[in-house]
Amino acid sequence: MFLILFLLGHGISLSQVQHNKDTFECDILFENYAAKLRVQRKPEVLCRRMDAIFPFLTPATLSLALLIAAFGGFVKGVVGFAMPLVIISGLTTFIAPEYALAGLIIPTLVANTVQSLRQGVGAAWQSIKAFRVFLAVGGIALVTSAQMVRTVPVETLQLLIGVPVMVFVLIQLLGVTLRLSGQSAAVEAVIGAIAGFIGGLSGVWGPPTVMYLTALETAKQDQMRIQGVIYSGGALALFGAHLGSGVLRAETLPFSLALLPPALFGMWLGGRVSDRIDQKIFRRSTLIVLLFAGANLVRRALF
Repeated sequence: MFLILFLLGHGISLSQVQHNKDTFECDILFENYAAKLRVQRKPEVLCRRMDAIFPFLTPATLSLALLIAAFGGFVKGVVGFAMPLVIISGLTTFIAPEYALAGLIIPTLVANTVQSLRQGVGAAWQSIKAFRVFLAVGGIALVTSAQMVRTVPVETLQLLIGVPVMVFVLIQLLGVTLRLSGQSAAVEAVIGAIAGFIGGLSGVWGPPTVMYLTALETAKQDQMRIQGVIYSGGALALFGAHLGSGVLRAETLPFSLALLPPALFGMWLGGRVSDRIDQKIFRRSTLIVLLFAGANLVRRALF
């Protein structure tokens, strides 16, 4: 018995011990010990792991995730925002919010960087300086809340994603418009903190940002660029924060990278067709879809 423990502890395999079991005086003792070392696994669990491309996805759900990323990119290409909303709302219908959050990080970072640089580096830099309070406060809040993701219950995360989505969509659909006479550091700090806190937990910081820029009556072209700058800054902070939190790790980083090509393709396609479709109808349809997605998250969290 002690000899078997010694051999196993020094890297001698069970098959090697089995090969030499005749050297032991008590074969029954050997067989009993060997049986205890065997790990029983259910066949269906093994099959599920072998079939999965990622540990938390099967080929079928991966295909669905790629389609959702492409649709999120398409929406962003048409209206300039909502890609994280679409991706997080879609993915959380069949995977845990933590994995959905990890999946959207790389596509969001790259897509928003592209959007922010459409008018050149100089224009992007001017936007950074103009909204530095929003970016600084929002970044701090985002990094802080991101550390809570892996400790917050799934139901709470679903509410933190679903409720802001529903509120934003309802405000847009009802045509409620806020008006501000100009930028205020205090107001910008508050909205930036709210956006950053929600963004760190859910990857979605667009709703407060869009409402703030709309309230300032920002010109369409400027708003698209400023959104890109704010979102890419938030996505960069999200990337760093979730490397630290453990959400973005060896298990989830390949998944996020896999969603990048369809998201960029969808964004390119959306940009190509944006001038050929009625943007009001498309935007309204998208908002209705997001409203149902947000309501479904709230339903799952509560019931």
